[in-house]
Amino acid sequence: MRQPSPDLTARDVYRPRNPRASDYYKCVASHFEELEQVWDDQYAPRFGFWRPHVMDVIQRYLDCGDLHCGFARVKCADCGHEYLLGFSCKKRQFCPSCHQKRVVEYGEWLLGNVLKDVPHRQWVFSIPKRLRIYFLYDRKLLSKLSRCGWNVIRACLAFISSEDGAKPGATIAVHTYGDFLNFNPHTHAIVPDGCFLDGGDFLMAPWPTPKDLEEAFQHEVLSMLKKEGKITDAVIENMMSWHHSGFHVHIGERIWPDDEQGLENLARYIVHACFSQQRMVYIPVDESADGAAKVIYTAKDGRTRKTFDALDWLAHLVTHVPGRYEQTVRYYGYYSNKSKGLRKKAQADDIPVIVKNETSSKEWRQNWARLIQKIYKVNPLICPKCQGEMKIIAFIEDEQVIKKILKHLGLWETHNHDPPLGNLTHIPELTDDDDDSQLPAVDYWLQ
Repeated sequence: MRQPSPDLTARDVYRPRNPRASDYYKCVASHFEELEQVWDDQYAPRFGFWRPHVMDVIQRYLDCGDLHCGFARVKCADCGHEYLLGFSCKKRQFCPSCHQKRVVEYGEWLLGNVLKDVPHRQWVFSIPKRLRIYFLYDRKLLSKLSRCGWNVIRACLAFISSEDGAKPGATIAVHTYGDFLNFNPHTHAIVPDGCFLDGGDFLMAPWPTPKDLEEAFQHEVLSMLKKEGKITDAVIENMMSWHHSGFHVHIGERIWPDDEQGLENLARYIVHACFSQQRMVYIPVDESADGAAKVIYTAKDGRTRKTFDALDWLAHLVTHVPGRYEQTVRYYGYYSNKSKGLRKKAQADDIPVIVKNETSSKEWRQNWARLIQKIYKVNPLICPKCQGEMKIIAFIEDEQVIKKILKHLGLWETHNHDPPLGNLTHIPELTDDDDDSQLPAVDYWLQ
């Protein structure tokens, strides 16, 4: 048996999370039922109608990592030490743990499968407050906002190239949130700093002036909203008379291909979570001075704070939960699925060759361990007792077996909330990946 290393500290040892101990979990568990009940009267005028999908997301989050819903057995091959690891809910934005895994994996995937070895920049497109309400009440407009940004990018980069067939590209993510969870739809784009040419070359672009692009973006958005019947010519005329239009375009510094970490960080940033549970403090009713539950939320600057009624804070949060099949990231031009498919088709034979996948089942399951290690700087498959190699030896899904094991370990508890809406079994949700990315669906996401 391996002896524990003297360098191994408590901080280096992976411990499965306990979501129920967090302020965020306590806030959600205490107020989600009330939120649904009072939504139509208190929040519908401000945030639109209640989306049933939101309740399913909340219920799944409350079960995330819960051993009663199934778990994996992880065992050390050397000393026999074992622990149980609950399944994850995989819900976007609402579950901090699952979304963080998604962020890390997306950054790796985008860098390795989409972005080419050319310089890139970040482009950010923002709209004035007056127009944001239309996107809140009609979420289908968010995809059209992404298209407006792409139209400006395409026109700008194509203009600087005199070559025939020059093709720009972009990966564009839509964000709906501001620093204090206010509804602020805007887009973040990762854009090659130039155009791809037919011969395989890349033509660099001169530094674009963001101020010159704001007018074009304003025209795109106002025209789109008029076409969708949201605004009239009178509204457009009024907004065009403003001294400051409220439209804003930001273009970041150039990121060179050899700065892989910088590019991966940018890829993560465009899909980052709408909030940070580390920056929130939940004050329950019995601890509040005025008898009302509160949430104190700190801005990114670490200094500015805002106090919310707990129910209000949760209401703000659920407005940023994407719909079940709502895309939040799109690929355009050279990076679009169509362009990638045409390039592959041009290089392939008429009869496709079936290539064996060399990735083993063991490697596939260890993907979870790699993500955990990258996020928390610890390896969950290193034994905390002897530093031997731990392995996932079984997935426990049968309800009777789950109950028997947990009762034996003294971990069985009675659930205190109703099952998710339409939930027949817990396992189908674990295999149904409803996100918007091109990442392959993972059979089991562990905690």
